[in-house]
Amino acid sequence: MNEFIKPVDLSRAFRLLNHGPTTLVSARHEGVDDVMAASWVCSLDYSPPKLTVVLDKMAFTRELVEKSGHFVIQIPTVAQIALAYHAGTRSLHTDPDKMTHSEVRVFEMLGSNLPFIDGCAGWLACRVIPEPHNQDAYDLFIGEIIGAWADSRIFSEGRWKFDTADPAWRSLHYIAGGQFYATGEGMRIGGKEMP
Repeated sequence: MNEFIKPVDLSRAFRLLNHGPTTLVSARHEGVDDVMAASWVCSLDYSPPKLTVVLDKMAFTRELVEKSGHFVIQIPTVAQIALAYHAGTRSLHTDPDKMTHSEVRVFEMLGSNLPFIDGCAGWLACRVIPEPHNQDAYDLFIGEIIGAWADSRIFSEGRWKFDTADPAWRSLHYIAGGQFYATGEGMRIGGKEMP
């Protein structure tokens, strides 16, 4: 495992998502891995920590999530813009070599048997909280966050370091039509850090 990957206290896991980044959703079932891009991911609760994610019925990744009951949310970086775009525009349904074509490198975190995407800034391992009506009617999945990690070069002590880290580590925000923005300059109320 990468020496810079450090656990994030679950009470602060929501901070990995609060700035609204584009994310990657990965899942595994019976030896098949897939990853898709998702912009509609949101923190939901603190204790236990939960999040929501929209997974379209057409997405192969959704099938793996439904069968396995688990998924991983990743925060890709500016350096991974091509990977994020390809993961969001290709499907394992039509491209059986999608993972290779998208240059996805997968690793496991502490024997979790979940596919984590290498090179991201943060990772949230989740267990599906079954809500069949929401999943079927709205494609909305609720995940309990069972583990959280971040690359300490960009996130440490419960805070993002976008202002001081290499700009290639900034997170992505997808607009549409292949257009992304990177996380920008930070600002503080009254110039001091809040808890």
